[in-house]
Amino acid sequence: TLLPADGEQHEIPTVVGIFSAFGLVFSVSLFAWICCQRKSSKSNKTPPYKFVHVLKGVDIYPENLNSKKKFGADDKSEAKNKSAMPKNSLHLDLEKRDLNGNFPKTTTKMQGSPDPENSSPKHFAERKKDSVSPDSLKSITSLSSEDKQDKLGTLFFSLEYNFEKKAFVVNIKEARGLPAMDEQSMTSDPYIKMTILPEKKHKVKTRVLRKTLDPAFDETFTFYGIPYSQIQDLTLHFMVLSFDRFSRDDVIGEVLIPLAGIELSEGRLLMDREIIKRNVRKSSGRGELLVSLCYQSTTNTLTVVVLKARHLPKSDVSGLSDPYVKVNLYHAKKRISKKKTHVKKCTPNAVFNELFVFDIPCEGLDDISIEFLVLDSDRGSRNEVIGRLTLGSSAEGTGGEHWKEICEYPRRQIAKWHMLCDG
Repeated sequence: TLLPADGEQHEIPTVVGIFSAFGLVFSVSLFAWICCQRKSSKSNKTPPYKFVHVLKGVDIYPENLNSKKKFGADDKSEAKNKSAMPKNSLHLDLEKRDLNGNFPKTTTKMQGSPDPENSSPKHFAERKKDSVSPDSLKSITSLSSEDKQDKLGTLFFSLEYNFEKKAFVVNIKEARGLPAMDEQSMTSDPYIKMTILPEKKHKVKTRVLRKTLDPAFDETFTFYGIPYSQIQDLTLHFMVLSFDRFSRDDVIGEVLIPLAGIELSEGRLLMDREIIKRNVRKSSGRGELLVSLCYQSTTNTLTVVVLKARHLPKSDVSGLSDPYVKVNLYHAKKRISKKKTHVKKCTPNAVFNELFVFDIPCEGLDDISIEFLVLDSDRGSRNEVIGRLTLGSSAEGTGGEHWKEICEYPRRQIAKWHMLCDG
């Protein structure tokens, strides 16, 4: 066997060490170059849209932004979108933001009307003048001499539509020249209820301002989910009332604003209308109520079934009531029990079919009477009584006759229609 020389044994580790050093230097250089490239590309990249707005405290996603091309759109598509977009539409150009997410200031003027509080009186007077429709001018000029003498004041408010949030905004500013409803202090405690007709889904009211005839409310109500195309079909109903702690609140008057013909696409619109007397629009009759009663002498209970109501009057300007029935049981003219039915929405002919059982605290029905109150449900204020019916030994008309039959024929269910009287 031949053994390698000593010189050759020393040269091999030296060559391996040189190649290892060159490989290490090359690897370090390559790693440094890759890091520099990543850093430069990251500095030029626009941060994510939501991240930018979270830093600024805003989290808004425009509806007209395409999810596939939020960033990095080419110049051709950008030019095409700009040409197809109307002048007065709102558009957030994401490519024009700086690294902090700020948009550059533009000198383009919006077409909408300026804020009434910041605009000049002359400009605002012209906008207010254009907002008055011919029908409203006709209705104002057609007021009788009696209405002119009996002034109920003026209501000031503003209307606006927010296209971004699809929201209808109403600001109740103030009322001036209200009449005094309290004869002792010669003042009023006014507040305003507002309803959007005809569906009556949206009902709001302002706070009560004490002892003033010129209340400044300045309260804003925003109604979401109302498309702009439906605004023309709506009517605003303002009811001006004076709070009364010990009885029903006094109605000062009302204002009706049909939104047909009112243009809200140009911005906020300030309006004022004269307050007129409330048009209750009640029919001559109170309607009828069908009830069935049965007295069980063995268990000493009274079974009451509220069946139907028909021909109920119109209780407000919307034309329909939301009726329900309260049943009160009296013993020696003292109420000992009460029940009520469910509310039936927007109908003059309600079907209840609800049964109630009352325990009678004494033998017989001599000192017992039962009262039916038909009311109109109103979420924003106290419910109004549509009609009343009383059954008992001292009741007159059909109420007394029905009660007599119940006493004479126990354990028999007897039903009858009754005319309602004023509440």
